[in-house]
Amino acid sequence: MQKLCGDGQNLVTEDVTVVEGDVATISCRVKNSDDSVIQLLNPNRQTIYFRDFRPLKDSRFQLVNFSNSELRVSLTNVSISDEGRYFCQLYTDPPQEIYTTITVLVPPRNLVIDIQKEIAVEGEEIELNCTAMASRPATTIRWFKGNKELTGKSEVEQWSDMYTVTSQLLLKVGREDDGVPVICLVDHPAVKDLQTQRYLEVMYKPQVRVSQNYPVQGLTREGEPLELTCAAFGKPQPTDMRWLRVDDEMPQHVVVSGSNLLISNLNKTDNGTYRCEASNAVGKSHADYMLFVYDTTATTEPAVHGFTQLPNSAEELDYGDLSGTRVLLNASTEALPTVQLSNASVALHPDSRAGEEGSIRSVDHAVVGGVVAVVVFAMLCLLIILGRYFARHKGTYFTHEAKGADDAADADTAIINAEGGQNNSEEKKEYFI
Repeated sequence: MQKLCGDGQNLVTEDVTVVEGDVATISCRVKNSDDSVIQLLNPNRQTIYFRDFRPLKDSRFQLVNFSNSELRVSLTNVSISDEGRYFCQLYTDPPQEIYTTITVLVPPRNLVIDIQKEIAVEGEEIELNCTAMASRPATTIRWFKGNKELTGKSEVEQWSDMYTVTSQLLLKVGREDDGVPVICLVDHPAVKDLQTQRYLEVMYKPQVRVSQNYPVQGLTREGEPLELTCAAFGKPQPTDMRWLRVDDEMPQHVVVSGSNLLISNLNKTDNGTYRCEASNAVGKSHADYMLFVYDTTATTEPAVHGFTQLPNSAEELDYGDLSGTRVLLNASTEALPTVQLSNASVALHPDSRAGEEGSIRSVDHAVVGGVVAVVVFAMLCLLIILGRYFARHKGTYFTHEAKGADDAADADTAIINAEGGQNNSEEKKEYFI
């Protein structure tokens, strides 16, 4: 900012801002000079230069330019102690004086990231602290994870004329954060592009997937071979991998070799769910393959071909483009008791075999249910009709064998009377339904 020495005066100067250790240049200029003497004084009002002579024995001050209209002086290796007001004086009548202010900026001397845990487990929340020490003015700290800016919480401490700033960042890590840099960036007028970074190291349970090598496409028919391959990825790399058959024993003719499962001659007894399990120090995961063996004459493709993703929890993972091969990812996960786990795994279940069977079964159940409903409704209607009929026709009924029995003295007389032997007996009515 340019300063003038009052109304009608002709002395001019500007304030100076300089980074510690750099060079500051002080200029005292005279407009409409009349050859008056110019001198420069320090904050203690000691004369630095009188015209082109330097009375002060500080060799850091050097004359840059001297004329009747300007006195320009440089100050090298500026320090905090050099900060303050410097005075330009012009010996006129009356004398003129104006001051310029030197402001010294100090960049952070150290920028350090301290991480709470060098190795984190997926789902954990870790604490990172970035400290910028001994700056002036106080610095502003910004956080980035990769290219994404994050928000931290800063605290400022003042020591004499210097400031120390510490910013805290709480970060919940996932498997996708493994190997990602966390950057601490400083905003300060004395420095540009000052930053430091730390790479995250995150351990996570295995990702398991099953791929069908043969047949590559189409149905798994009776008499044909089936080959499955299990792949597991985790940190640390899974050390234990095994095949099993869910809710049943593994058929004796099934050959398991490492991560591969081979059935050379399929038959319908092989139907079921085959599971590949993998574990590491963090946890255990598995992937399921649902096998349905079709007849040798079957030619129709299943209604749903391939694998369908069925997440095991609220979180889903993106394992990239799996086109061209049918792949099954972990159907469920299980934590080992020694390691705390969080987050969820993702399941992809195959339904290329079970889809058609399930749809047929659902149709059969619907038809059977409809028939049962109609039969039950008809029976209820019949019961209602019979109930109403009997309610309207109930009473006492007599047959021909009872005629004359009321007036007879014995059984023989009753039989004779029943055949019409007595004329004065009351005739009984007979009703038949």
